Formats: sequence, C-alpha cells, structure tokens
Amino acid sequence: MARPSRRSMSPLEETVMNVIWARGPSTGDDVRKALWRKQAMKESTVRTVLHRLEQKGYLVHDVSGRTYVYRERVPARKAAAQAVRQIVKRFCEGSVEQLLVGMVDDRMLTAVELEELARKIGQAGALEGEDVP
Repeated sequence: MARPSRRSMSPLEETVMNVIWARGPSTGDDVRKALWRKQAMKESTVRTVLHRLEQKGYLVHDVSGRTYVYRERVPARKAAAQAVRQIVKRFCEGSVEQLLVGMVDDRMLTAVELEELARKIGQAGALEGEDVP
C-alpha cells in the first residue's frame, strides 16, 4: 500500500527546516536569529513559515510559558526520501530504476557508489529473508 505523501516544502520552508534539523527544538526567535545573515526575515514571516510547516506535518510544537517551541516531526533523512519519492513519481513513471539510471548517465553516481548501493540492497534483502543472488 502506498504511503500518503506530505506536501512538499517551498525553498523558504526548507531553509527554516534546516535550522530546526541543525539546532533541535527552537522558538521562532531562535530561527529568525539563526537565519539573520543568510536570509533576514521579520518575526511574523518566521511564525507563518513555522505554522505552515506544522500544518504540512513537518513540525510539532510545545508551549513553554507563552512561547511556542518547535521541533521536527519528520527527520531530515525521511523528508529527503519523501522528496525523492515525489521526483520518482513525477519524472520517472514511478521507477526508481529510471532514476538511478539517470543519475548514472548524468555522472551523479560512480561505479564504486553503485557497488556500495548494491551491497546495501543485498544486505537489506537478506535481513528481510529474501533470496539474494
């Protein structure tokens, strides 16, 4: 059964999520200060982006006094996997093989990296009790 996909992040939302992934639980002010030099934002903009990320299911918040403290609901690696799943669905007709072939053709993966990937796939299959040649 296919997993429901989360709505993708905008570039600005991704920038904010990178702060949360790097820092851990953070307030809106923490995020704003962390981004000040890279991408200055008003406090209201940061709050809006955090709220959208929570609506999309990437964040949750706790309340400390009157302050919202946001933390990841989705780890960075899982968010990356979901983004790749959307790319495979949109551009590769749902075929991971097509994606990997495209990555090889575009020299994004080396022969050594492919061999390592094949080894890991083989190990995962063996752990699940599949016959691995």
